[in-house]
Amino acid sequence: MKRLLLIELQKIWKNKASRVLTLSYFILLTFIALIASVKFNLGAFKIHLAEMGIFNFPFIWHFNTYIASLLKFFLAIVIVSMMGNEYTYGTLKQNLIDGMSKKEFILSKFITVVLLAAASAVFVFVMSLILGYSFSSYTEWTIVFSDLQYLLGYFVKLVGFFSFCLFLGILVKRSAFAIGFLLVWAIVEGIAKGMLNFRIFPDGKTAENITQFFPLESMSNLIKEPFSRLSVIKNIGNQIGVNNIKDYNVHWYSIVIVLAWTVIFMLMSYKLLRKRDL
Repeated sequence: MKRLLLIELQKIWKNKASRVLTLSYFILLTFIALIASVKFNLGAFKIHLAEMGIFNFPFIWHFNTYIASLLKFFLAIVIVSMMGNEYTYGTLKQNLIDGMSKKEFILSKFITVVLLAAASAVFVFVMSLILGYSFSSYTEWTIVFSDLQYLLGYFVKLVGFFSFCLFLGILVKRSAFAIGFLLVWAIVEGIAKGMLNFRIFPDGKTAENITQFFPLESMSNLIKEPFSRLSVIKNIGNQIGVNNIKDYNVHWYSIVIVLAWTVIFMLMSYKLLRKRDL
């Protein structure tokens, strides 16, 4: 397993585009810290984001994982390009000639996906601790390490999303087309969700119960937007008569759905590769 991982990491590092995108992703994650210095002057209203509590424990775990998950497309491009390059440069065929089985090849890709997701989760964890202890009003360890469910949700979300990207890379073979297919899939899911919510099942939770099983929607459900949890947003909502009853928790069934999709994507990737004439 270590040998397979080293082979994949070497491929990523020796490819200039993949190397730049990977480094850019982690550099952009550090820019979350710059939010602490952002100030808005709106006439009589002065807003300092750090003073709004976005870096307070335990809210910071929710906020940082949500923001970091928005940047996942950088690594998605790396995953898709990693697979596209296998076909373009013939490294897939060469690996098989050198004795690597197709099962080992898929396993090596999946290990890389898990490693990138784990590295990102650890990076966000360390960065959140630093920002939290720098700006949080609450630093008791029982508060600091509560709500780590968001880190688990973040890790599972990345693994699921990257597995989907890997499958598309194997299915389409070309990086640009795979990214295009991903965008088309997102649009199709959005249209289907809108139809279910506003036309077919406008009342009740039937539409939500159905769409939670969509691949991208299930990943999105793991970490919901955190902004409406801020006290300043809640106060504005209360003043205009809007009560916030959203459930922000990371639920076990949401994790199970994404893990199920991960298994499906990896099995489909293996079956495609096994049947395809290389």
